[in-house]
Amino acid sequence: MSNSPEMFNASHDNLHMTEPGEDHTSNLVRKETRSTEIEKQGANVEWGYDPRNPRNWGLGKKWVYHINNLVFLAFNLACGFAPTGASLIGFRFLAGWTGATPLAIGGGTVADLFSERERAGAMALYTLGPLIGGFITQGVGVKWVFITISALCGVAAVISIPLLRETYHPAIRLKIAKENGELDTFIKENPSLAVGKFNWNILWLNISRPAILLFTSFICFILSLFMALNYGIYYLMFTTFPALYTDVYHFSLGVSGLAYIGLGVGLIIATLFGVKISNTIYNKLADRNGGVGTPEMRIPSLIFGSFFVPIGLFWYGWSAQAQLPWIMPIIGTAIFGFGLMTSFLPIQLYLVDAFTFAASALSAAAVFRSVLGFAFPLFGQQMYAKLGNGGGNSLLAGIAIVIGIPFPIWIWFKGAEVRSRRRIWQLI
Repeated sequence: MSNSPEMFNASHDNLHMTEPGEDHTSNLVRKETRSTEIEKQGANVEWGYDPRNPRNWGLGKKWVYHINNLVFLAFNLACGFAPTGASLIGFRFLAGWTGATPLAIGGGTVADLFSERERAGAMALYTLGPLIGGFITQGVGVKWVFITISALCGVAAVISIPLLRETYHPAIRLKIAKENGELDTFIKENPSLAVGKFNWNILWLNISRPAILLFTSFICFILSLFMALNYGIYYLMFTTFPALYTDVYHFSLGVSGLAYIGLGVGLIIATLFGVKISNTIYNKLADRNGGVGTPEMRIPSLIFGSFFVPIGLFWYGWSAQAQLPWIMPIIGTAIFGFGLMTSFLPIQLYLVDAFTFAASALSAAAVFRSVLGFAFPLFGQQMYAKLGNGGGNSLLAGIAIVIGIPFPIWIWFKGAEVRSRRRIWQLI
């Protein structure tokens, strides 16, 4: 379920852009009150919560995080001690459902806290978590994966419940109004936000909006597809490591964990340097445009990163095929990891900057990449058995070239024009 924003009477101009000379705080206030007033509706309706009523805004985003984190902790513990395969699948489904909360509204929280010029660093850390998590969990058993996740959730709860502050602007305004005894006045000043009783049509719109965005906005679809392709390759690559490094390079079981170092190093380097590259490019282009940034100014960083994905795949595949020294395939995976992260970051930033319903756009991309991350490893062994490491990775590199290079260039030149057209995804 997507915890996506609902907006009833907002206009469709770019709500994420600060005009020259405009105070950023006032712009952030307007953006939040117009574009994310009902953001948590989908997550809270099951609890009888009406997010359209200003009197209920006190929950905010932080308790959506807290509640889902604690439920996620419980379901992961259940996974770790599940007695049967069927119960494991059931608990895993429920854990994935509740654990999707940060993916659904995390980008919105980043947008709450950081302006367009400052957003890249925070988004990089937000993006790195799921990627580095897949790298870490390869070294432990299935049961301990769930126990470790539960322990981390517990630590997060102990730290965040007393310390995490609300970022959802209407909730902050409501709290101030309550403290000052001005609640009724505040509601009167925001009459368009106090609208009737709960409407199931609104709930359905919140749930279906990510799919509508994905399949009616070509930009959202193609960027999500490239992100999903990279994500699928990332997890497919994991399936090749055991056979390659134990059978070909004769690594022992304990030493074989070194195979994952390349990906980890590539991701970390991209996080450190990719942020600087992205911020530098965006700020220079914005300065040339009178201090006004546009979503398309994220695309040069994406084009830069997209070249490293096929380079890393070619390097990894053919060095493994030729059985070159073991360090060569690891260097290839590091190059791929660098390209993965440097392409993920500008895509997520573009979706946040370009779409009024940023959480829905990020949710669409998250669902797409999760599907391919699940599907790719299913056919990986058969593909590599038939094509070999060189041919299999060359096939994936070719697909990455076709999707990841020409389309971002097209978006750079035509993206603003496409976004200016009135489509269904602008009106929902």
